[in-house]
Amino acid sequence: MNKPLTAPLSPAELEDALRTIGHARYHNLHPFHHLLHGGKLNFGQVQAWALNRYCYQAAIPRKDAALISRIHDRELRREWVQRILDHDGYGDEEGGIERWLVLSDGLGLPRDYVISRQGALPATVFAVEAYVDFVARHPPVVAVASCLTELFAPAIHRERIVGLLENYDFIDDKVLAYFRRRLTQAPRDADFALDYIKRHAQTVAEQQGVLDALTFKCNVLWAQLDALYSAYVAPGMIPPGAFNPAQPPC
Repeated sequence: MNKPLTAPLSPAELEDALRTIGHARYHNLHPFHHLLHGGKLNFGQVQAWALNRYCYQAAIPRKDAALISRIHDRELRREWVQRILDHDGYGDEEGGIERWLVLSDGLGLPRDYVISRQGALPATVFAVEAYVDFVARHPPVVAVASCLTELFAPAIHRERIVGLLENYDFIDDKVLAYFRRRLTQAPRDADFALDYIKRHAQTVAEQQGVLDALTFKCNVLWAQLDALYSAYVAPGMIPPGAFNPAQPPC
């Protein structure tokens, strides 16, 4: 994990430490993303990415609900519930999960199959559930810090929109609505969370927990890409029961 703190950091120092972790560990650096954004993956590999990433997208409202259940501050709950609505949708707003399913629909994956997670890699499911469990078990200030990967998300979303549209003739702008919406949602969420952490993580223990939480979350994202690379790029070891592009679901 991170080098143990010996004294509390100032709010500015804490933010610098968090940004240092993200710049070194965020999953935009993973080789799988370089292949994806550079047009180096085939259709089946892009399908596998969308299918497995759905597991993470679908878990976000559950993670946020777990956090809300631990929060006694009504104002923080009122703010945080927007994240659940952003992903689950409300009223005429379809939500991020539905927008992700539009992407997987566009890639020819049966919606029921995607939602079931039946074809997801075991490592994907383990990583995602570890994230939900982490948030459910840790104090709110630490749990909030685990979402700070959003500080680095807009850049990868912009790169992904450009890379997918330029490099894959089976991708069109309609199926990329999820990423376009996150260009505004992620900075809003990240700014709020960062401000909350800088105001509430004051002791050495709290700040260490915050730094370790962001590291853990980066590892969760990285582990999912490790699994995809191993199964669908090299050495190409697809676990039994997982999605196989050579034998696509009906």
